[in-house]
Amino acid sequence: MKYRLLLLFGFFYTLKSAGQDTLAQRERLSDSVTARYFVLRSAPNVKVGTYMVFYKRKTLLVRGTYDNGKKTGTWQFFDIKGTLNERYNYDKKKFTYEAPLYSSADYSFLFDDSLKIGDRLTRPLKVGGVYYGFLPYLDVYRVPFATDDVDSFLFNAYIELLISPMGRLADYNIRLVSYQYDYDRIFRIDVRLFSDEDRTFVPATINGTPVMSRILIRCFVTPSGGLDFY
Repeated sequence: MKYRLLLLFGFFYTLKSAGQDTLAQRERLSDSVTARYFVLRSAPNVKVGTYMVFYKRKTLLVRGTYDNGKKTGTWQFFDIKGTLNERYNYDKKKFTYEAPLYSSADYSFLFDDSLKIGDRLTRPLKVGGVYYGFLPYLDVYRVPFATDDVDSFLFNAYIELLISPMGRLADYNIRLVSYQYDYDRIFRIDVRLFSDEDRTFVPATINGTPVMSRILIRCFVTPSGGLDFY
C-alpha cells in the first residue's frame, strides 16, 4: 500500500511540475488494465513524462517515461502479482533484466527444430513481459457470437504466435474451444493489424543460433466477448 501511494504521489507530482503544458489521461487497455499518462495540451496524441499501467487499478504493471512521444530510458514491467518481470532500456534497445520463466498450462513455447540433450536454449522475448507485452494480441479479437445466452467462462482460447528467426511475428492463430457447447474453431488473425513494434520480438535461439519458435497462451473469454489471461 505504501509503495502504491508513493507511485501515485510521483505521478501527480510530475503532473504538477509539468504546469499547464500537459494533460493527464486515463486509458482502458482491457477489462482489467488501465494506463495513466500525460499528453501535450497542444498535441493530444503526443505522450510525455511518466507512463504507468495498473492491473485492476491497484497493481503496477508498467512504469516508464515518454519524451515527446518516444519511449525513453529504462522501463519496468511487472506481472499481475506486482513481481518484476522485465527491465528494458529503450535508448540502448537492450534487456537489462529478465525474470526466469517456466512453461505452464497457461504459457509455454515450442521450438520448430529438433533438440538434443545439452542444447543451450533461449526463449523468444517480447518487450513488455508476459502480461502487458501480449495485451495487443488480445485486443484485436472478439468471439463471433453473442455472449448473452452462453456462459463465457466455459470457453477457452488458445493463442499461438509464430515467431521467425528474424524476430518477427509471422503468423497468429486463435483456437476457441468449449466442450460443454461442442465448439472448436480456429481463427487466423492478419498480422498486418499490428504495429511494427507489436510484430517485433527477440527470437528464440538454440546454441546461439536464432530459430523459428511458437508462443502458446491460454486465455479465457470475458462476458463482453473479449479475451483475458488466466
